[in-house]
Order: sequence, then C-alpha cells, then structure tokens
Amino acid sequence: MFYLIGLLSVIFFALAISVISKSIKLNKALVADENTDSALDSNNNANAYGMIIFWALGTIAGVWSFLVAQPDFLPVAASEHGLRTDSMFWVSMAVVTFAFFATNTLLLFFAFKYRYNKNRKATFYPVNHKLELIWTVIPAIVMAILVFTGWRTWRDITSQAPSDAVVIEITGHQFGWYVRYGGNDDNQLGNYNYKLIDETNNIGIDFTDKHSFDDFTATELHLPKGKPVLLKIHAQDVLHSVYLPFHRVKMDAVPGMPTKFWFTPNMSTDEMRAKLGKKDFNFKLNCTEICGRGHFGMAITVFVDEPEDYAKWCAEQKPFLATNPTYLAKVPENLKAKASKYIPAEPVAVDSAAAPAEEAVSVN
Repeated sequence: MFYLIGLLSVIFFALAISVISKSIKLNKALVADENTDSALDSNNNANAYGMIIFWALGTIAGVWSFLVAQPDFLPVAASEHGLRTDSMFWVSMAVVTFAFFATNTLLLFFAFKYRYNKNRKATFYPVNHKLELIWTVIPAIVMAILVFTGWRTWRDITSQAPSDAVVIEITGHQFGWYVRYGGNDDNQLGNYNYKLIDETNNIGIDFTDKHSFDDFTATELHLPKGKPVLLKIHAQDVLHSVYLPFHRVKMDAVPGMPTKFWFTPNMSTDEMRAKLGKKDFNFKLNCTEICGRGHFGMAITVFVDEPEDYAKWCAEQKPFLATNPTYLAKVPENLKAKASKYIPAEPVAVDSAAAPAEEAVSVN
C-alpha cells in the first residue's frame, strides 16, 4: 500500500508539473497572439480530460483502499451496545462518503462539460434563493438526524444501569487496574476512601460500610455473557481511560471524578476465539490515555463467560475480608457480628489483593 501511495504521489506531482508548464505556455501564447484560440482550446481540453481521468483513478483507488483495509477493521462487536455503535458509525460513513463522492463528481464533471468554448456564451446567473435553500436545508436536516442519533446512543449507554446489572469497580493507577466486585451476597460495592489506602488495601475499602464485607478483588476481569455490566470507574493518580475495544467501550478514569458505563456482552471468549480462529485469543482492558512511561503495559485480561461459568467463578472468589481478616478490627462494633461470618475458621493462604501486578499485553 505504501508503494502505491508513493507511486500516486509521483504521478500527481508529474501532473502538477505538466499543468504548470502548460499554463506558462498558454500565457506566452496569449501574449504573443491574443487572436489565436488554438493553444487555449488545446490546453483547456487537456485540463478537462485530465480532471475526468483524475476522478476515475481517485474512485478506483478509494474503493481499492477500502477493500484492502477490510482485514484490519475491528471484528463484529462483542456487546449489544457495540453493535449499535457500529451501526451508527457505518451509517455516518455512508452519508459522508456519498456527499463527498457526489460533490466532487459534480465539481469535476462541470469543469469538463463547461470548459472554454469560443462559440459558447456564459449566462449571467447571479442568485437562486430556492436552490440555496435546498442545498442548505437538506444537509442541515441530515446532520441533525445524525447528531440526534448519536446523542440518543450516548444517553442510553450512560443512563441508569438496569437493577440486575453486575456491578464492578475499575480503579486506574500507574500502571495497572484494580478490580473489585460487589460480592456474592448483595452485589453492591461498599464505600471506599483514599485515606484508607495502605500496602494491602490498595483501593481503600471502607469496612465501616456493611456492603464492603463480601466485596472481592481480582487481577482479571470476568464478565457474564448476556447480562448487563455496570463499570464504576475511578483513578488514583493521573488521567487514565478504560478501553474494551471488542465491546466498543471507552470511558475516561478521572481522579476525583467517578465515571460509569454499562453494557451487555453478547459473545463469550470461546465464541470470539472460534470466530477469529485464534485459540489463544483473549479480550483486553487497556488504557488509552498516555498516562506515563509504563502506559503501554497497563492492561488486564478480560474473560466473557457463559452465565453458569461466571457464577461458578464468582462462587470461587474469597471476600477481601476473608483473605485479610486483620481488617475485622476496622469494622464498627455493631457490625462485627455481620462481618465475622466472612472470616474463615482457618487462615486463607491466598491474598488476592497482593497478587502480582497486571501483565503487559497487547490486544490480539
């Protein structure tokens, strides 16, 4: 493709030199003999046919580049919201491409059709209010429809999540993501407070809130297929951005300003592997904000499970309080009895919050 672009650049540069050369010769001819139209006709014809050739070559090159680039397009979206976003994108592309093609075709065709002819007299046509209204109002209506459609899509995906949505907290930091689930008992995230952050409680979970008792953390993101997922997004240091490319999800993580996004995955990891023909494919959650020197490695693996597999995975997770029973001391006295049921009789060996940092990966 680079060679073709280079070749086209050389051709267009040569055409430009040719046009300039002919223009210079034309001016000289006009100065030499103002009554001679032969040189003028010849150069006008050359320019007119050159425009038609340019239009044909440009059209072929545009179609060719679109077809060649298709393998590099993102595959079908893996979420309901992604399908809607893709549909809106392609409708917008179709409208813009049609307008670009139609206006440039008319521009070059008129330059060809109405090239200089000594036997033709130009018509004085200063203004046509009806025509002005038509080509102003129609584009305005089309643009308004596109903007309104985009606004409706944005409103829907940032609106209140369904009551049965799985609630997951994503917290960005240099250079990784902390993941917290609302727990298996109440599916509600407990409060957090940055003042409570320490070497183990790196999210700052507030254990004065009873909803925190069953919260568990993870170093990978599991999502249930076919069920709404609400991401509650935070950042601890600088600006980050949550990006799930195959689910068409992107939302900034801003320090001090929680954001959210909800969507419904509609394709499991296994189904996407089969579709792409890649047995080792995994979804990724990346950072798309240049947040520092380690930005490139700020990603975690995302698994979209069938509902029964997701339920099984959740059941296997241990609450943060169970893996770190010393935090029972931070629970108010009147809630200790409720929190104590999450404290195992035997110490839990695995501490999920102290798991290794997220792996540095790229999107497959």
